[in-house]
Amino acid sequence: MTPEEISRLFVERANAGDVAGLTELYEPDAVLAYPPGSRTVGRDAMRGVFEEMLRHVPKFEPEDALPTVAHGDLALTSTRPKDGTGGRVQLVRRQPDGSWLRVIDRPES
Repeated sequence: MTPEEISRLFVERANAGDVAGLTELYEPDAVLAYPPGSRTVGRDAMRGVFEEMLRHVPKFEPEDALPTVAHGDLALTSTRPKDGTGGRVQLVRRQPDGSWLRVIDRPES
C-alpha cells in the first residue's frame, strides 16, 4: 500500500458502509478534525462520527490526489475536493509491516 491509496480505500469502504474498515485506516489514537471545527481522537470516537457521516452522505466520489510530500516514515497526502470545501489533508505514518495509516486527518478546511 502507498500513502495515496488510503484515500481510495476510504471511498471504497465508505461506499460499502464499512465503518469498521474506515476506522482501520487510522492509527488507534489518530486525530480526525471532523465534524468541521471539532477534534475526534481515537478509533472508538471515530466510529460514531463515521456512522453519523454515512447516514448523511449517500455516496463518496474519488478525488484527484495532489502530490504527496514524504519524509522517512511520514507522508502528507491531500486531495482536491469535488465539493469545493477547500482541501483535504492527511498525515500518514508507515507501520512496521510496511502499510500506512492516518495519524491526522483534516477532511475539510
